[in-house]
Amino acid sequence: MDGIRKNFGFGCMRLPMAGENVDIPQTCDMVDAFLEAGFNSFDTAHGYLQGKSETALREALTSRHPREEYILTNKLSGGFFKSQQEIRPLFESQLAACGVEYFDYYLMHAQNAREFVKFKECQAYETAFQLKAEGKVRHVGISFHDRAELPEQILTEYPQVEVVQIQFNYVDYDDLAVQSRRCYEVCVKHNKPVIVMEPVKGGNLVNLPESARAVLDELHGGSPASYAIRFAAGFPGIQMVLSGMSSLEQMRDNISFMQDFHPLDEREMAAVNRVREIFNAMNLIPCTACRYCTDGCPKHIAIPDLFAMLNAKQIYHNWNTDYYYNVHTAHGGKASECIKCGKCERACPQHLEIRRLLEVVTAEFEKKEA
Repeated sequence: MDGIRKNFGFGCMRLPMAGENVDIPQTCDMVDAFLEAGFNSFDTAHGYLQGKSETALREALTSRHPREEYILTNKLSGGFFKSQQEIRPLFESQLAACGVEYFDYYLMHAQNAREFVKFKECQAYETAFQLKAEGKVRHVGISFHDRAELPEQILTEYPQVEVVQIQFNYVDYDDLAVQSRRCYEVCVKHNKPVIVMEPVKGGNLVNLPESARAVLDELHGGSPASYAIRFAAGFPGIQMVLSGMSSLEQMRDNISFMQDFHPLDEREMAAVNRVREIFNAMNLIPCTACRYCTDGCPKHIAIPDLFAMLNAKQIYHNWNTDYYYNVHTAHGGKASECIKCGKCERACPQHLEIRRLLEVVTAEFEKKEA
């Protein structure tokens, strides 16, 4: 689409941090390296990093580079408005936070069955289309987390939608909950370009179990991230693959294999299929650490961190995770403190049974001494 160079985008949900704030000097270096390599697409949202992603882009990108040099995507998130009247003020605050006069792409964010009902009631789509007519948005799209029936419904009811952002990686390709392949096929059916998010599944396809990493190491090629991102980018109709990079080192690695992009060959595809089988056999919790679940938790439980500890124990079978569980929950937020309100499950893009899984965490890490 208009102005996009190559097929690789900078996802700004996991920017490098210096304590509780974004590491602006390193982010500036990453932005500059990204642009110098010939890429120009940046993706943010109002809730990323508790609002710090938008302002970090203002400091590292929009105040330092001419507007015509980059493509900027932002999103309308349901948690920040309750009526149609609140959408425009929110949108204007996003423009101000990012330091721009228009967004190249504005996506209806994290659409699922429940959110879509709210967006329809608030005429969010109609408002976005009007913003496009006014020149404040160049393209309107959706960011999507649900079964394939929903994008079918949305694209049928709103054919004006121009692009769809979906979670797509080799582990989720045929996953019954995420349904990456089926969602992709709906987009192809409606002739909508696809933007890929979570190609490395929140880092899970980078920090691999030893047996899975050994499979990729036998290829004597690139990093684990390279196989995951190239898998996603190799499908027809994929406009762009986003990578949520957190360091200049990660940025340089991604650039190294996306500047001169080649899809996976047969040998590489067989290897990632084997890694998928290993993941499925280990029965790991498929959490991507997006942290949507933590925002409304009344007990302030760091759910993704606890799930990561359980996965680590499943992979490494050592005492280390028990120790760190006690460190991280010493001042509250234990899995056993869950009151089962269900807010986390309603927010989870992966449709995880979080309440049940927290019971598993409790049983593993909060064993009573005899």
